[in-house]
Amino acid sequence: MSAHESDLHTISPEMPAMFDGMKLAAVATVLYIIVRCLNLKSSTAAPDLTYQDTALNRFLLKSCSQLSKEYIPPLLWGKSGHLQTALYGKLGRVSSPHPCGIRKYLPMQDGATATFDLFEPLGDHQTGDDITMVICPGIGNHSEKHYIRTFVDYAQKDGYRCAVLNHLGALPNIELTSPRMFTYGCTWEFAAMVGYIKRAYPQTQLIVVGFSLGGNIVCKFLGENRVNQERVLCCVSVCQGYSALRAQETFLQWDQFRRFYNFLMADNMKKIILSHRHSLFGGSLLKKFDTDLNRLYIATSLTQIDDNIMRKFHGYSSLKEYYEKESCVHYIHNVDVPLLLVNAADDPLVHDSLLAIPRTLAAKKPNVIFALTLHGGHLGFFEGDVLFPQPLTWMDKVIVGYANTMCQWEKQKAPCQASHLTGSSCAEAKA
Repeated sequence: MSAHESDLHTISPEMPAMFDGMKLAAVATVLYIIVRCLNLKSSTAAPDLTYQDTALNRFLLKSCSQLSKEYIPPLLWGKSGHLQTALYGKLGRVSSPHPCGIRKYLPMQDGATATFDLFEPLGDHQTGDDITMVICPGIGNHSEKHYIRTFVDYAQKDGYRCAVLNHLGALPNIELTSPRMFTYGCTWEFAAMVGYIKRAYPQTQLIVVGFSLGGNIVCKFLGENRVNQERVLCCVSVCQGYSALRAQETFLQWDQFRRFYNFLMADNMKKIILSHRHSLFGGSLLKKFDTDLNRLYIATSLTQIDDNIMRKFHGYSSLKEYYEKESCVHYIHNVDVPLLLVNAADDPLVHDSLLAIPRTLAAKKPNVIFALTLHGGHLGFFEGDVLFPQPLTWMDKVIVGYANTMCQWEKQKAPCQASHLTGSSCAEAKA
């Protein structure tokens, strides 16, 4: 046997063992990354609630089981806020229905045309009353989005009429009629929709619902003028950030890949703006916005777009002024109707520091409940066992459950007041 053959014979038995060790280490590393990324070791729990001990809140937590029960996301991926957010963004919902509605067009004083879709209830409400949900979707969203269609269909079946605002410029097949589109906190179009509903249905009572940016708009709308709260039974806001000024710095950080989400949202906003370039910047406005348009093409964040384009639709002199005036944090303390604020702790778009706003508000105001789930991502809140999510989400169920409970509360208050009992003692007796 040659020396070369002897060396091979000596080394060969060790090589498979070394390769097996490397394979095991690689598998262990991949499994560790999967467990960490999917957050599989995280426990499930009921939402963390901040509220004052009042008769209404006791009745609410007893009657609305979604707020007190454990929220269980799909086991394999539902504990990852990123996957919940990504699946909501791409899938919208698992099985999206197609509710039939009528599109309404409302001319505005500045020449803009607001649009909303109106969906009649598919049955009687459990209280026998006429109740309308006025709904404001997330940024750049409208009534045709899957998560909106799923929620509307569910609410209709529970006896609610639904009116869904289409953000100005968000619908690709609807042309703008003035050089303005939706902004972070402009309440004009939402106010026009609510006004129409109040006039068209003088007996109806309102449930106000806002998703993400829509949550900021509805809370700002209610707090701007107390007249706006007339005939409003309650309000639900899901996954909003409360203060654009405080959020802008966190949205530029790479923590939780927030900067990457910022880039994706900015890219979507650019597409919406550029699809209406002729209405927004055509004719005599072209020279005025020429430089801003050049900056828009190279923008990589919402902050840059807001500074160069969005704030100028309403004549704000600076980005700081735009964010301060458009954020609901300066108005939400004026909201006196029952208010449910919902966020997820693993929402990659809303930094944890922003959650001090709703938590502090709920601790101070008896009409506010702040519900914080461990999981859910941004507008995800999928439920399920192992892999496949259910068609309805926890978010859908909690909004309708909260609305049903508030309608019951109002229904039972009337006979109590007629018999000169206080609302609290009577409600507790009935509960």
